[in-house]
Amino acid sequence: MSGPGTVIVGAGQAGVQVALSLREFGYSKPITIFNDEGHPPYQRPPLSKAFMLGKVGHEGMYLRNPDYFDRASISIVCDQVQTIDRVARKVIGQSGGQTEYEALVLATGSRNRTLDVPGAELNGVFSLRSLDDATALRGQLQSARDVVVIGGGFIGLEFAAVASKAGARVHVVEAAARPMARAVSPEISAYFTRRHMDRGATFAFGDTVLRIDGKDGHVVSVQTAKGGLVPADLVLIGVGIVPNSELAHAAGLATDNGIVVDEHLVTSDPSISAIGDCAIYPNVFSNSMLRVESVQNAIDHGRSVAARLMGRPSAYCAVPWFWSDQGEDKLQIAGISLVGDIGLTKGDQAGGRFSVFLFRNDSLVCVESVNRVADHMAARALLKTGRLGRLTPDTVQSETFDLKAYASKETVDA
Repeated sequence: MSGPGTVIVGAGQAGVQVALSLREFGYSKPITIFNDEGHPPYQRPPLSKAFMLGKVGHEGMYLRNPDYFDRASISIVCDQVQTIDRVARKVIGQSGGQTEYEALVLATGSRNRTLDVPGAELNGVFSLRSLDDATALRGQLQSARDVVVIGGGFIGLEFAAVASKAGARVHVVEAAARPMARAVSPEISAYFTRRHMDRGATFAFGDTVLRIDGKDGHVVSVQTAKGGLVPADLVLIGVGIVPNSELAHAAGLATDNGIVVDEHLVTSDPSISAIGDCAIYPNVFSNSMLRVESVQNAIDHGRSVAARLMGRPSAYCAVPWFWSDQGEDKLQIAGISLVGDIGLTKGDQAGGRFSVFLFRNDSLVCVESVNRVADHMAARALLKTGRLGRLTPDTVQSETFDLKAYASKETVDA
């Protein structure tokens, strides 16, 4: 293999998937992945769950055995891309090395949003995004007695469940009126609030952090805006993420809360694609430009771009789906919900096995399932067909309604 091929900036799930799919589809030109972390490409979802619980080690996190990339003739360059020269079609690394490309894929991912308060730099205060973050956090969790989680999103609550299991007293500070407010229905928020409280966690909703206090350089407490002074020897900051779009912006590509791409995941430069957390694309399920942060989105983006580079283009329209493991509970979401959607609950809420069907203008747009994997799989299949017109709120409310049976019929008929 010689000459320019495909260069991928970012060694996360999305970037690696492009390389894997290209080789699977028979791509014979060079593939280069720029990896700016000190580890072989690895998975991120287990960082706040299985890895934090000690159920999986470093090697179990790898997306592929490190020698796979050599065998597949995929070059991993341990460097950070500093500049994209669109005229010469090359990228320039921090080390000064230059790599030409025929096609460039930006899979730059995202980074944690920072919390600009006094004391955020103290020992014992963490964010969780990388394998190094998780390793350090796991080491201190073993001796932590009082844990404060700032932010009640997926990552914050997943870690809160792990910390409770480890025997720590957990306090969650969340600016919104309920946990996971931007991602789930009020019914799901209420269930998980109760479940975390059953494990001993406490919540401060509608509250923010004013400062983090320390002694001898280590955190000892957190002061909130509503006057709460919470003891803490370990703090996790989980207040959202920011897309890494600066490299694209500096290269003159369109950006707006991410790298703007079309329905084929192509940027404003036809030789450059953007995928995963960093890409904002026209999402058919929300009927808007959307940036989706999920493993499914990263994998499907990678496959879609690889297929297009192999001459098989198609508009990206995969059903978005997500999951979150919190203690013994598995939350799975298919589709995209928005504020104002009407939720109908089916199943046993008290027993922790139920689904919430979310409707917009009497059309099903999302199904949230707690410990009902069959419902989740059926919802994904049903949303994929687009045959939702006959599925009304009245249909779902019927005592005889079964989502799996309904989805099976619609999938066969589609």
